[in-house]
Amino acid sequence: MEKELCMGGGKKQSPAQAEKTQTAEADKKGGQKKGDKKEQKQRTNISVIVDEGQALNFIKGAKVFTVQELSRQANVKISAANAFLQNQLEKGSVKRIGGYSGHHIYVPA
Repeated sequence: MEKELCMGGGKKQSPAQAEKTQTAEADKKGGQKKGDKKEQKQRTNISVIVDEGQALNFIKGAKVFTVQELSRQANVKISAANAFLQNQLEKGSVKRIGGYSGHHIYVPA
């Protein structure tokens, strides 16, 4: 009978597990050097254009509105709706009347 010791090292690995460990260590050693950079994935610029007719129609019909409401009505992301709204703010077609910390309230001008 074999005695199991409570003390001592870890359990003996199976041959498959030992092979995985060896290949992982070889990849670490023979892999990239400290100065090398990993391959970077190319980022794609996704631009969503707000349908100006639909957005302006919503703006004219609303007493007050927020960026979140505009994005919901125009079916675009909040960042796209915010960019459109900032553009309209510069043109003077909307006014900011209240809100705080990025949650502003606008009215049509």
